[in-house]
Amino acid sequence: MTTETATASIAHHGLLPQLHLPRVEAMPLDLDWVAQATANRSAIERRAATLPGRRSVKKDHQAAWLCKAVSLIDLTTLSGDDTAARVQRLCAKARQPVSAAILDRLGMQGLTTGAVCVYHDMVETAVAALSGTAIPVAAVSTGFPAGLSPLHLRIAEIGESVAAGAREIDIVISRRHVLTGDWQALYDETRAMREACGDAHLKAILATGELGTLRNVAKASLVCMMAGADFIKTSTGKEGVNATLPVTLTMIRAIRDFHDRTGQMVGYKPAGGISKAKDALLYLSLIKDELGDRWLQPDLFRFGASSLLGDIERQLEHHVTGAYSAGWRHALA
Repeated sequence: MTTETATASIAHHGLLPQLHLPRVEAMPLDLDWVAQATANRSAIERRAATLPGRRSVKKDHQAAWLCKAVSLIDLTTLSGDDTAARVQRLCAKARQPVSAAILDRLGMQGLTTGAVCVYHDMVETAVAALSGTAIPVAAVSTGFPAGLSPLHLRIAEIGESVAAGAREIDIVISRRHVLTGDWQALYDETRAMREACGDAHLKAILATGELGTLRNVAKASLVCMMAGADFIKTSTGKEGVNATLPVTLTMIRAIRDFHDRTGQMVGYKPAGGISKAKDALLYLSLIKDELGDRWLQPDLFRFGASSLLGDIERQLEHHVTGAYSAGWRHALA
């Protein structure tokens, strides 16, 4: 099978980008449902340990899936030394994430990343740099990464980011609500942030590395979805432990349970530590197995990453030329 045929096969199965789903509708907090939410750590870890050996795609099929992974990346810069020039270069990379010569060899056209993610101060710069494209700008808000500023300031920050043109808002929850089991407070806070987003989609960052247990991860995922989160996301990328396969299994099974009970589809975004093409393929196969093909769309799945794109580019170049290029040839910004 040629790369073109493999790519066409992906399109046939509904895996190419589609428009955003309608906003997730908030529902009343169901504490009985939250109390029943659990996670069997040993079983989840056993399942996660088997994943690397369960799926393997090669040659043309691998190239097609790596192109799919590119379309799901939230290309991100969240550094204290960010400048307008760096963000503009990042946006140029989002517009053309893989060289035109490689895409021509692969038979791929119009490939972009899923979004560009920046601090609030850089939203207007990113929006201007992406003008004329369908690439949304995501802003990290609400006192990112700790989320410890007063609630009214976090709400105001969301409003400022939306007014500046952000179409997605990555909020951070208050971890203390999870650690103390104050689910009402977590719900109320997330619901208020969701309302402040207006038409912008809300991605709730759980900071799973700081929640203590997988059971807490499951319960926090459920509460945020009840409050109207359009996505649930693992990490800020600033914690000591970020996205892991056990956490991913826990969160996407919560998404599946929520969909089964409510009919609503919530997206998932693993972030932090996903830097290799082989890891991206592993996550994609897991999503396909657990949630199905529909979740392999930018409106339901994203990678929170930056260095991942460089490794995918190297793998694609190797696929079409037979040789690996130096990493410096694939700079992001």
